[in-house]
Amino acid sequence: MRLPRSIHGRMLALSAVTTLVALPVAGFAIGGVLEHFVTRNIDERLSDKLRLAGAVVRPDGTIDQALLDRASVERAFAADTAWRIDAPAGTIGSGTLPGDIVRRDSDRIAPAERGRRHPPLPGRDDPGMQPFEAELVDGTRAHGLTDTIATTAGPVRVAVAVPRWQIDAPLRLAMLPLIATLMIVAIVLATATLVQLRYGLRPLRLLRDRVAAIRQGAAEGVPENQPDELRPLAIELNALIRDNAAALATARGSAANLAHALKTPVATLALDLHGDPRGAQVARIDATIRHHLARARDGMVDRRGATPLCPAIEGLIVAVEALHRGSAVTIEATVPDLIVAVDAADLDELAGNLIDNAARHARSIVRVSAARDGAMAALTVTDDGPGIPAADRARATDPGIRLDERGDGHGFGLTIVRDLATLYGGALTLGEAPGGGLAATVTLPLVSRA
Repeated sequence: MRLPRSIHGRMLALSAVTTLVALPVAGFAIGGVLEHFVTRNIDERLSDKLRLAGAVVRPDGTIDQALLDRASVERAFAADTAWRIDAPAGTIGSGTLPGDIVRRDSDRIAPAERGRRHPPLPGRDDPGMQPFEAELVDGTRAHGLTDTIATTAGPVRVAVAVPRWQIDAPLRLAMLPLIATLMIVAIVLATATLVQLRYGLRPLRLLRDRVAAIRQGAAEGVPENQPDELRPLAIELNALIRDNAAALATARGSAANLAHALKTPVATLALDLHGDPRGAQVARIDATIRHHLARARDGMVDRRGATPLCPAIEGLIVAVEALHRGSAVTIEATVPDLIVAVDAADLDELAGNLIDNAARHARSIVRVSAARDGAMAALTVTDDGPGIPAADRARATDPGIRLDERGDGHGFGLTIVRDLATLYGGALTLGEAPGGGLAATVTLPLVSRA
């Protein structure tokens, strides 16, 4: 048997198997107890009748015909009760009880044992009474008692019996409500199991949701006030989160230090080679360094970041306008209050590249807008510049393609934007703006507040 993969399914299957085994066992056990009590009640009635039948036997082994003629035995035995007395002088009875019932022990009674009764049967009031199951002459199954009376002439066997249905009928009547009760118990157990599993596994579901919230940037850790079985796991998860955050901070710091270390020598070379044709090569080195530093951050991106989009865009617009001071380009922004699951520094570089590229190529206006698209935010930057031909848009974001050699813009900056967007589960799409120009749309995940 293959167990289900889920804990819920395994516990449910185990409970179902246990219930299916336990309830039939309980039914058979209760049925056996009921049969014992019904049979004992019948035996008590038969023992009275057996003593009455034995009362007509004299000590010499003969039958007291006068006592028998008073019909006390006949009155005591109803029509459904069979009886038989086997004495040395003859046999009397109802005629339906076969003789082998009362004769079956005759060969084992030694002459020395005559005059005393057989050993007592455990639980019986009369030590000589023994139960038996038999088939009457008319084919009816019967249950009865037999006794041996010691006389001077030899043992006298007395037996009384009733049809077996007197035991079976009450049992059937009792078993019907018993089965119904067991079915109700099964339903109650199944309901209790479902409720127990729902509430028992609830901490696991909450822990799963909390871990998902951490991954989406909506939480910084998991609560440690968990049940005893889950508390060590929560503590280890929080320790793992802290270690990852520390490793990420170290890696980001190393990348920043490398960027600062390379920035000054490259800037110095650019100043020394001002006006020299080799200055273009220095610019290419600078762009290449920036590109590969961005690629190096693939393993350092903080996907648990949470940055308000509107303030970040407003700050970038101020910076870009200052950078392009003196140009006739106007930057307009329509950005709602959205929070994206992106690190603030990565968002500045991503959106800053888009806005700066648009400002460098626009004739008069750059528009920045954002909108909610399901669980993502769509940030769109459009300009009224020459745009990028449709045939070149797919190549514009490929790393290693030297589009920057064609002139200003649309070089490694778009590649960095694409890489950062992909790292956070988004995408960069280049299209044509209404009225001409480039429309660059980047999708970024929104923070899910659990």
